[in-house]
Amino acid sequence: MFTNLKNTIKDLAKNAVFMAETELGTGKGQEKKRLAIEYIIKNLPFSELVKSIISIFLSGFIDDAVEAAVKYLKSKSEEQGE
Repeated sequence: MFTNLKNTIKDLAKNAVFMAETELGTGKGQEKKRLAIEYIIKNLPFSELVKSIISIFLSGFIDDAVEAAVKYLKSKSEEQGE
């Protein structure tokens, strides 16, 4: 179950970063990161109580997942020549 949770967070992070980038555009890195983290927590398939617990205990992992998703998005943009 823990592995599935981590995979879910990684998938949500990619969507969250793309959404934050689309919504806020370039710059505003910290605001985009905050928005992405909120998106991940909001879209976890658990009750609000469990989401709160996950956000506390896995905050470092969620942060790392967002950073990895940013790198992934940048690499995709570079591959496409943007």
